[in-house]
Amino acid sequence: MTFHPFKKYMGFAAILFFASCNNKAPVQPPPPPVKVTLHEVALSEAVYYDEYPASIVPLNQIELRPQVSGFITGLYFKDGDRVRKGQLLYSIDEQLYAANYQQAISSLNVQEANVNKAQKDANRFHELDKNDAVAKQLVDNADAALEVAKRQVEASRANIKAVQTSVKYTKVYAPFDGVIGISAVKPGAAITAGQTILNTVSSDKELGVDFNVDQSEIYRFTTMLNEKQKPGDSTFRLAFGGDVYPEPGKLALLDRAVNPQTGSIKARLIFSNNNNLLIAGMNGTVRIKNNGAARMVIIPYKAITEQLGEYFVYVPNDSNKVSQRKLTLGKQIGTNIIVKQGLESGEKIVVEGVQNLREGAMINASEEKAEMKQ
Repeated sequence: MTFHPFKKYMGFAAILFFASCNNKAPVQPPPPPVKVTLHEVALSEAVYYDEYPASIVPLNQIELRPQVSGFITGLYFKDGDRVRKGQLLYSIDEQLYAANYQQAISSLNVQEANVNKAQKDANRFHELDKNDAVAKQLVDNADAALEVAKRQVEASRANIKAVQTSVKYTKVYAPFDGVIGISAVKPGAAITAGQTILNTVSSDKELGVDFNVDQSEIYRFTTMLNEKQKPGDSTFRLAFGGDVYPEPGKLALLDRAVNPQTGSIKARLIFSNNNNLLIAGMNGTVRIKNNGAARMVIIPYKAITEQLGEYFVYVPNDSNKVSQRKLTLGKQIGTNIIVKQGLESGEKIVVEGVQNLREGAMINASEEKAEMKQ
């Protein structure tokens, strides 16, 4: 019997075919459900503080500048002292101004003597005029000379007031109660009227705290401004890092106009400073309690995932699968956060096991324990 080579080849191919069918890779089973913990969304009263960067400013502050030129002859305070209104602070060499004052007095005496002489001359010419014994021109001249002499007396008196004021300005007094800074001049220093800065005095028993708010909040702040604030009201607080200033503030004013470049308006709070804990120029944070009584959706912040600047949570469906839900978030309060849009009361979200999830993943869910919700 003859063996045909083609039949031999076909038999070998059949053996390979059946062998390959027997060695086919097994189908991978689906991944097991992800163990997660669910949280039921509910409405809660949100009590929180809005925060604004702020700076502390004096309610009253003035740079002391001399009103006369000369040399400093005395300082009557210590740098950083608390000063009283009317207290003498600086003295300026007054010799020149005192001499000018004495000269002005002497000039006035001369002018008054000239008035007396002019008055006698005018009286004499009027007597002669009654008898028609003098020319009218001479009478008129006498009257004119008397009027000039009187005007010169008035000018001398005005000059005395001016020179007297200059003498007065050789003393610099505190304009109000407050704290004086470090002196910019020492005794013997030459100063120029209206230019040299001697020092700065600022009030400190009450200090202003300025901060900027968006124009969209003007109505809210105007409403608070018009409301009568009760003593001890803690709506307005001031913080420095983790430290909160012990006394609450009160809303004093909103600026006259909105800044067109920033779209914001300056607001000012006033804080008492009885213990001198506040110093002008400090920076802090204004904390304003949100008094809105509206109930809001608040969820644990750990349930949030972020993708390209957008925020999501995983929401389960009836098939035990999860899908992402985009949210609009509000203020973070401790470990929780306010949800403005995206969730309704009664819905459930994943709070544990979030890092293991993806869109459409199967879950093995358990309910959040009561103590975890608090």
